[in-house]
Amino acid sequence: MMAKIALPAGDMAFSAPEPELSVVVPTLNEAETVATLLAALAAQRDVALELLLCDGGSTDGTAALVRGRAGDLPFPVTVTETPPGRGRQMNAGAAAARGATFLFLHADSIIADPLALRRGLDHLAAARRSDKRAAGHFRLRFAGDSPSPLAYRFYERKARLHRPGCTHGDQGLLIPREFFDQVGPFDEGLPILEDVRLAERIAAMGTWVLLPAEIITSARRFETEGLRERQTLNAILMNFAAIGWQQGVEELVAGYRSQDRSGRLRLGPHLARIAGLTAALPRQERLRLWYLTGGYVRGNAWQIPLFLDVRNAWRRGGDDGATPLLSLHDRWFDLLTDNPAGRAAAALMTFLWFRLTLRREMKDWPGILRTP
Repeated sequence: MMAKIALPAGDMAFSAPEPELSVVVPTLNEAETVATLLAALAAQRDVALELLLCDGGSTDGTAALVRGRAGDLPFPVTVTETPPGRGRQMNAGAAAARGATFLFLHADSIIADPLALRRGLDHLAAARRSDKRAAGHFRLRFAGDSPSPLAYRFYERKARLHRPGCTHGDQGLLIPREFFDQVGPFDEGLPILEDVRLAERIAAMGTWVLLPAEIITSARRFETEGLRERQTLNAILMNFAAIGWQQGVEELVAGYRSQDRSGRLRLGPHLARIAGLTAALPRQERLRLWYLTGGYVRGNAWQIPLFLDVRNAWRRGGDDGATPLLSLHDRWFDLLTDNPAGRAAAALMTFLWFRLTLRREMKDWPGILRTP
């Protein structure tokens, strides 16, 4: 049963203007991070906003913390409690929102610029003069000192593109209410991927706009689970979702832990279970699965030249935004490989990578699965 508690911001509850922006934040055990977000939102200028915090059953006092601080904030706060699941939580927040525009934001996001939301709303309004079905996302920056700074610069640059799979919830999704009513709600069927699926529907029906301000996000999941391990599983999961292999999606989602329960990932057991699932398929279906995977991998090969462009800029000590290798890929390589032979070649290379990675990751584990 959903419980909703409206918390007015002190004496301003009766005089505050109707919010133009509803900030929807899903939380699950975010007591250590949500205070920073509240402070960042309180520092925003020239925008009438409301906060809808949608808690999925925190046991660390997240909801109580927000309730306790609501009276000191310069905007109204609504705490909505639902069963866990980010899609479900954000849908509940959207249903309770009053603003003309929604901003779906992660609890560990940091908005340093006090005019970020004002500038974002103005930029989106300008874009909507030519396309009413426009939504925006902010520029992404990872927080803290990273042992893999080049990798994070690559992911930051990738997040500024509007190619499939590049737009995620950690970038802050700014969506007019009337457009959300057309493309929403968020998918509640899985505990993750709800942001990706909504982003794909927005791209299919309208336009994504890159907003001028930055959102700083935590790299805590990568640091806890391991950057290589998490991104490898993310890529495999995105592939399974794209090619429609529901069994593979469910297998990886079942092993996905919420941030408060995450720990160091071991790729071997995950890859072994995937190998077992594929081995159980009829031969024809297994070949089809790998061929479709080859098509997905070939279609995402642009990330290699983008990484090289980012690396070259990194070595020069700056980033002028130039992507000559990516442009070369789009002009020649993509066209030359967008055919059955190109997809089959990508399938073979992916299969070999998978087998070699599985062998390496499982070398210290007894009883390795043997699949054809």
